[in-house]
Amino acid sequence: MSNQATQPSPWTLQDALVAMMVATSVSDEHIRTLELLSIEQVINHLPIFAKYDMDRLRVISQTVFDLMEEEDGLDALFGLVKNSLPARFHETAYALCCDVAAADGRLRESELRFLEETRYQLEIDRLHGAAIERGSRARHLTE
Repeated sequence: MSNQATQPSPWTLQDALVAMMVATSVSDEHIRTLELLSIEQVINHLPIFAKYDMDRLRVISQTVFDLMEEEDGLDALFGLVKNSLPARFHETAYALCCDVAAADGRLRESELRFLEETRYQLEIDRLHGAAIERGSRARHLTE
């Protein structure tokens, strides 16, 4: 019998979603204004964030920034996210990541690699991933 008790997550479901959006934005080492505006718009308009404390945005963002500078920070980030994010919200998280990545109208190689790792970590199958990506692409088309 193990003495280790499962530690409760320091993050809420909403914190995990925010962390994934912020991580998508910083995955190419540049935080773009359109990506930040996209994150803010999501938080302000989606029902899942109706009771979200906007002061948490700064705390979660700083945690993501700090983790992304560590050698195994991405693994730690995914660990925190998976501990806080029920499986039924994995596709939601991936969809939000895709929307943030597409917000500036250009997907960079590092963003594509981050999205690929997100699909793997959150166990998003290829068909569902492709559908989510297609929806993001459709929402962010310009003339």
